[in-house]
Amino acid sequence: MSAVFPLEADAVSAQIEAVAGDYRLTATKIGMLANAAIAEAVAAAIQDLNLPLVVVDPVLMSTSGYRLLDDDGIDVLCRELLPRALVITPNLAEAEFLSGRHITSLEQARAAAVEIHQHTGTAVVIKGGHGEGEDVTDVLFDGDAFSEYTAQRIDTDHTHGTGCAFAAAIAASLAGGQSLADAVAAAQSYVAGAIAHAFPIGHGRGSLDHFWRRRQS
Repeated sequence: MSAVFPLEADAVSAQIEAVAGDYRLTATKIGMLANAAIAEAVAAAIQDLNLPLVVVDPVLMSTSGYRLLDDDGIDVLCRELLPRALVITPNLAEAEFLSGRHITSLEQARAAAVEIHQHTGTAVVIKGGHGEGEDVTDVLFDGDAFSEYTAQRIDTDHTHGTGCAFAAAIAASLAGGQSLADAVAAAQSYVAGAIAHAFPIGHGRGSLDHFWRRRQS
């Protein structure tokens, strides 16, 4: 990755400033950060540029088990970045790490969401895609109440990018004026369709079809 684009905080800051200076931003999605310096730069940009409706996908590790954020980066993520978010979208493993709780049931997912909220002050969506069973249930805790969203699990290996797509879809719906609860519902529906229409190409996990709705119209 670094051979294609250097993982330098100054470069990331410059890109954010360029976009924020050229467009009227209505929502913000944060994904993989790689290291502490970039996490610090993104947290500073959120504050200095007053970036709106921040959705953070706390990417800690790839599905294949590759570490995507170093220890110092995780510390900055938890201390400086997550408290500036409107909502964070951990998967089950990330929620276990952030909450310090083991999650094997909906009740445990709810407890973990509350724990994370108490640490960060943000709303939390714990994604159920890495769980087991015929259905996938995402749990939202907004600080006051729970909302749960259930979809039928799709039996496929072509799920590359689902977490990123889910957080981005939430941000897009928030930018369009939807409530957080409605944005999460819309994101689950969108991602489920994108998985169902995923491209079975290559030897690894295939990519989602992000334009499946256009193809259906």
